[in-house]
Amino acid sequence: MRDYDIIVIGGGHAGIEASSAAAREGFSTLLVTQSLDAIGRLSCNPAVGGLAKGNLVREIDALGGVMGHLIDSSMIQYRILNRRRGPAVQAPRAQADKFTYSRNAKELLEHTQNLSLFMDTVTDLLVENGAVTGVVTQRGWKISARAVVLTTGTFMDGKIFIGEYEEACGRLGESAAIGLGSSLRRLGFDVGRLKTGTPARVRRSSLDFDELEVQPGDEEILPFSFDYDTVDRPRLDCYVTWTNGETHRIIRENMHRSPLYGGRIVGKGPRYCPSIEDKVMRFPDRDRHQIFVEPEGVNSEEMYLNGLSSSLPEDVQHAFIRTLPGLRHCEIMRPAYAVEYDYLNPMDLYPSLESKILSSLFVAGQTNGTSGYEEAACQGLVAGINAALKLRGEEPLILKRTEAYIGVLIDDLVTKGTKEPYRMFTSRAEYRLSLRHDNADLRLTRIGYEKHSASEEKLARLEKKMDDMSSLRSTLREYRERGKNGLELLREPEVTISSLSAKLPSVLSYAPAIRSEVELDVKYEGYLRRQEAEAQMFSRKENMMIPPDFDYDALRGLSAESREKLKQIRPVSVGQAQRISGLRVSDIALLMMGLKAKK
Repeated sequence: MRDYDIIVIGGGHAGIEASSAAAREGFSTLLVTQSLDAIGRLSCNPAVGGLAKGNLVREIDALGGVMGHLIDSSMIQYRILNRRRGPAVQAPRAQADKFTYSRNAKELLEHTQNLSLFMDTVTDLLVENGAVTGVVTQRGWKISARAVVLTTGTFMDGKIFIGEYEEACGRLGESAAIGLGSSLRRLGFDVGRLKTGTPARVRRSSLDFDELEVQPGDEEILPFSFDYDTVDRPRLDCYVTWTNGETHRIIRENMHRSPLYGGRIVGKGPRYCPSIEDKVMRFPDRDRHQIFVEPEGVNSEEMYLNGLSSSLPEDVQHAFIRTLPGLRHCEIMRPAYAVEYDYLNPMDLYPSLESKILSSLFVAGQTNGTSGYEEAACQGLVAGINAALKLRGEEPLILKRTEAYIGVLIDDLVTKGTKEPYRMFTSRAEYRLSLRHDNADLRLTRIGYEKHSASEEKLARLEKKMDDMSSLRSTLREYRERGKNGLELLREPEVTISSLSAKLPSVLSYAPAIRSEVELDVKYEGYLRRQEAEAQMFSRKENMMIPPDFDYDALRGLSAESREKLKQIRPVSVGQAQRISGLRVSDIALLMMGLKAKK
């Protein structure tokens, strides 16, 4: 087996972004995955995007990643969520044809220059002088590399649970990756266990759609990728139903058969995406829970029961699912199940996602304790870019909390860690009004180009967009009505770009995305100015860098607990140090004094 510059372990959403990013940077890259047919699988919900998650996908695209292209080429329903609320909390979400998505992902990687695909299981890492130098596979291959990106998803020592049944799997019907978790423990990594789950799939032709509420998609589709303006895809409806008292009674009476409540599952599950048994037990006063019935593909009979994940036995699942309106005679094609897997403590990573324990090893995705395709993909992109930048001898890509949701996610992980699957929310971002999904390219494409990830064509499209936005602003500025120009009129709550276009038809010559972005920028100008001032104050401490070899033991007055936290996390800046849980204001003051004294 030949040697490579960069090896990526795992073919999920993090692995796709990491391997394609490394290859785009011009380095010979190998993606090792247990199954070439499982690349890019939408293991749980066949959808991409959502609140905050849609922002992540657009940021991935702005930086040169591929997830936006993959969902645009496979979507079967599109919606903007939170339309009735402010732009800071709106986000796109698309239902995917999961088979098309996975096929397109595999074909994209197969046609990526500098990238090779190899089907095997990595069981160990090759290490010399504190740095990773390659991998060992189950079939005995030893493959060398100058950097390795670890993206194992739920497969590292994965185990699935369906009532009394359990098996070593990363997904139902797919073997777990055995051996690598033990190797990482031997190398000194802090390895924990987490749990997630997925609902049953039911046969479309067995449903009674007269009893289901129809949930159509939006008529107007805004592509996730900034590379084009329109999407032409088949469109399917989703549906809504509800649990009821009978559903809850069956679940409560069989709770003793749940591996989650029987203590056989030790990993902590996602707080914000609980199983149906969790919902029933934690919210006893709720008489019903909403369930979304969503298609898995254009030509597939399988329908996904969003909100009904479970690890109860199959006979119990059959009983409670058939209490739901529209599903009383349903045929269950795949059971719900829970999966427990190994993850690594993300506080053992630098903000570049490089390991502090093993040089040249980068870690991304659910291996870092996150939950969701989008959270995995954005980490994979950053890890792949930074593995390549390390080989170039250049500074890593580290996005600030003021710049991107990706920056918020990575900073949260490496500074605070996580004891449960981490999910991105708009509320986690302090500067969310500036981090809208529509302006991700304005924030990040130039950064991506400078880090060799975003192409010249993508940069040219950004510059064209900026010119168009400037031109539209000029057009509005020249228009006069009631003693005000168009920009001043647009600041009034009742005036919209659409109402102005009726009197100023030239506005309609600009693309809808341009019109929308200019309107939002104008209407929220005051808020954005205030947020920008706050961001500048935030950046001052972010720019106060801490040398990697800073001696915290020399800081007199620090508590033993604070000193240990600083030594473990090794913050790169005073700003990051300030966000470490448990550090006091006085600790930060002592740190700043120590840094000034060192100068």
